[in-house]
Amino acid sequence: MIGGYNKNKSTVIRAIFFDGAGTLIHLPKSVGYHYALVGKRVGLALDGAALDRAFAACWKQMPARPAIEGPREDDDKGWWRALVDRVIDQIAPRTSEPDRDAFFEVAYSHFAEAEVWKLYPDVIEVLEALRPRFDLAVVSNFDGRLRMILEQLGVSQFFSHVFLSSELGADKPDPLIYHRALKLSGLAPNETLHVGDDPVRDWQGAEAAGLSIFPLDRTRNALRDLLAIVES
Repeated sequence: MIGGYNKNKSTVIRAIFFDGAGTLIHLPKSVGYHYALVGKRVGLALDGAALDRAFAACWKQMPARPAIEGPREDDDKGWWRALVDRVIDQIAPRTSEPDRDAFFEVAYSHFAEAEVWKLYPDVIEVLEALRPRFDLAVVSNFDGRLRMILEQLGVSQFFSHVFLSSELGADKPDPLIYHRALKLSGLAPNETLHVGDDPVRDWQGAEAAGLSIFPLDRTRNALRDLLAIVES
């Protein structure tokens, strides 16, 4: 590990995989803020701070999804519905089923809107510098909404592929998601560098699959630091 970069032995990097949320894009305002906004739209008065606490707790409680062959049903929408139901159970358990339905459908669509998300400031600079030299792709524990977000934010053209856990049937940190992305890309692990912000899903998962990693930690480094590393 040199300068935050873990290089696979005998590596000649041909391709770079990027995580999605937390690496390329982020929510300027919290999930609770957005859930409260959605609640207001459907006639539910919900507290943003309480929603944040409930979401954080319920996210940790959600069971891991076992790997399967092929895409998961309905682009993982059922998994998100189960998560939202747990959040509502914590902060407004008497909410009726029709109100839950309305809240979920509006919330699900809301998080596909580009204005909800924001690119990190150095993303376009880095992608423009890398694209002429490397095959770029996204590997994310997201669903089909990510493609719409990346397109609306003006960066989808940089990526040859957007690999989604809902479609590949495996979630990070399972090395299987990386192996399937590599197979579809025609790449070997030692030809590929993964960039991500999550110590378990991105760093440990990609290393276990044999990829080199750039561990992004914005308290210590920045995405543009990747440029100096791949040029060295």
